Amino acid sequence: MRMGELSRRTGVPVPTIKYYVREGLLPAGELTSPNQASYGDSHEQRLRLIRALLDVGGLKVAAISEVLAAVDDSGRSVHTVLGAATDLLVPRYAEGEPDAALLDARERVAGLVERRGWQVDADCPGREALAAALAALERIGHKGFAQTLETYADAAELVAQVDLAYVAGTAGVEGVVERAVVGTVLGEALFEALRHLAQVDLSSRRYGGGAGE
Repeated sequence: MRMGELSRRTGVPVPTIKYYVREGLLPAGELTSPNQASYGDSHEQRLRLIRALLDVGGLKVAAISEVLAAVDDSGRSVHTVLGAATDLLVPRYAEGEPDAALLDARERVAGLVERRGWQVDADCPGREALAAALAALERIGHKGFAQTLETYADAAELVAQVDLAYVAGTAGVEGVVERAVVGTVLGEALFEALRHLAQVDLSSRRYGGGAGE
């Protein structure tokens, strides 16, 4: 197909496609004449993946380049490629000299990982993100809420199983990465909405009042 048709199929403007080609995110088409190139299904799939990483994942072009490099590295396992993609979705917090709350939180996270037998590297960004959340709870005087950590971990394992089952329902590394990113971002939005609905229902039952009050 020509670039114009690729644009129509994906909804991505031609100038944007040319930009992705220049930046090395999208492979150049096969030249059919000095001024014409042909694009195939693999270009369409790659372009959809780029848009998923950009629009749904909220990644910058440089980060997308990292993910695509992992996708194109045939020596990497699916687990490694998924890590390269989903690690970039984990919030990062300003670094500074760690205080007592953060140091204690890091120990708690390490203990949680060990107790549950999670196969998680020491530099996994989720560990630091969790430690930052626990430390924040302590600083504002709500350390007791952290006692729910094991229950949250139980729920996280269940949700992760659903996530990975969805990811496994497609073929090809690009499809797996796209589903992982979309599932992680929109899955979180779904979960937060469901959590809110459940909180409203339980609050109504426990504290009285009708729906919407």
